[in-house]
Amino acid sequence: MAIFDATESLTPFRAGPRERGVGSILFDQTQLRQADPRWFDPEAWGARATPVSGSGRGGAWFIEGASHGPCVLRHYLRGGLAAAVSRDRHLWRGVDRVRSFAEFRLLRELRRRGLPVPEPIAASYLREGIWYRASILMARLVGVRSLAALAAQEQGEAPWEATGELIARFHREGLDHADLNAHNILFDEAGRGWLIDLDRSRMTIPATAWRTRNLARLERSLLKLRGERSEEAVRADFARLRAVYDKRWARGI
Repeated sequence: MAIFDATESLTPFRAGPRERGVGSILFDQTQLRQADPRWFDPEAWGARATPVSGSGRGGAWFIEGASHGPCVLRHYLRGGLAAAVSRDRHLWRGVDRVRSFAEFRLLRELRRRGLPVPEPIAASYLREGIWYRASILMARLVGVRSLAALAAQEQGEAPWEATGELIARFHREGLDHADLNAHNILFDEAGRGWLIDLDRSRMTIPATAWRTRNLARLERSLLKLRGERSEEAVRADFARLRAVYDKRWARGI
């Protein structure tokens, strides 16, 4: 999603003593005066960086005490068989295909449309030959819990209807989420919801096929995380979510 934006600034840098290569940092020059490559190194933050538990393949840290407030730093890691070759190196296909830059721009576009996603602060890559590593720094959503955690609690009930409304709202704008699972849907105590982890996601024309894939992915994740709950109970809750989703989608808003 390489859309020209006059507010974007691109700062080149060379790797520090522990690494090799050259890279760039992408940020909004109306929000930041300058960017620092050390922001993307958890070791540079010292005790202010805390690994995020339950963050999939890892590679994410909560950052406290930053000048731009509580943050989340995430490195882009590879899974499956590709991880056996390298966990964090990606094939260079040009600056417009850098994964951190693509997510940074997508988050900005969604926020421009008034959709609830984290605020991106800066994105970076470090290239060496045909490979690159990538990172993104985002504002942290404080006081939120994932749909997975809410569905697993013994007392109370997960916000199934609100989740259906939330997903339909994003789908209506054309967001095809690449990994719509129960960990990537967050709610605060007031019931406000967010979508996170938009790596490899895209904006496209709303269509039945990809919307169905998104919802099927979410249902599979809820079934996988059901714990002691029966499959029938999980499917019944998902049916509530889907009913509200379908109703919201049919309204066309």
